[in-house]
Amino acid sequence: MTAATAPGPFQITVQPSGRAFSATEGEAILAAAIRQGIGLPYGCKDGACGSCKCRKLEGTVVHGTHQAKALSTQEEAEGLILTCCAVPQSDLVLESRQVTDESAFPIRKMPSRVTSMQKVSHDVMIVRLQLPANDTMRYHAGQYVEFILRDGARRSYSMANAPHHGPGIELHIRHMPGGKFTEHVFTGMKEKEILRIEGPFGSFYLREDSGKPMVLLASGTGFAPIKALIEQLQFKGSQRPATLYWGGRRPSDLYMNAWVQEQLAKLPNLRYVPVVSNALPEDNWTGRTGFVHNAVLEDFPDLSGHQVYACGAPVVVDSARSDYCARARLPAEEFFADSFTSEADKH
Repeated sequence: MTAATAPGPFQITVQPSGRAFSATEGEAILAAAIRQGIGLPYGCKDGACGSCKCRKLEGTVVHGTHQAKALSTQEEAEGLILTCCAVPQSDLVLESRQVTDESAFPIRKMPSRVTSMQKVSHDVMIVRLQLPANDTMRYHAGQYVEFILRDGARRSYSMANAPHHGPGIELHIRHMPGGKFTEHVFTGMKEKEILRIEGPFGSFYLREDSGKPMVLLASGTGFAPIKALIEQLQFKGSQRPATLYWGGRRPSDLYMNAWVQEQLAKLPNLRYVPVVSNALPEDNWTGRTGFVHNAVLEDFPDLSGHQVYACGAPVVVDSARSDYCARARLPAEEFFADSFTSEADKH
């Protein structure tokens, strides 16, 4: 039976929360969940990142196109599925401990106006957008929006500011040479330009019902949603211990290092460990070196009582997920991630 001919609708129940929703004929699980305001975890929505992976307890699905690194044949045989491209063939029971009782915020399409552009390193631009005064977008710190380009293509970027720092949004955009969108940002974009966006998307946000100490792991412009989480912690007056590890190839890649240093005075429970992998002699770098996810393991050989929020290149996020769970005893459900693979994905 193919996804196109499977009858529907099908009932989908998510344990242990008990949240339930339905999928129409041929509709992927994630699309159905988003449509009905159910907060399933996800990242790229196209079978590339693995963020939406969860366990199927009952029922059958057919998978659409996806990458093996997101879901291997072995994982599929063990009952794991990617909700972004799995189409139900029967009623389903899934296990996803990241699903909470809080409904997702409504997803809206709206125009946005470029209010400022600030080049903060040779390849990173901070872009601030103004949203319609009568159409406020509600979102969780850590979520992202998608630009809808003239040809219908989409580009996704995380909000780098927590919602209380609105009403506009701040984005950190890395220049991808030849990239359809980022070439325009770095060479042609002007203030007051109008861009269409849709959002919010994503399940990368602070789980505020937990008192566990946190590791915040960022590589490159993966710092953007982590910055929003730090602002959210400050806004909530959080007392949770948090350690930020921010990695870049050169010190200049840590393009808001001064901002982070300023937050340390405002958040006494925040620690900061910058890590540089490819410093040159002229950088005069005296801090931590190597791969940023390894620095966490050096400092936290036991993560069994922690939560980890990771954002950046897939190689960093995937290595962190596997190493922290296998070597540092981090519970898999306490690893929250948002990864991006190219200009066509995120940040």
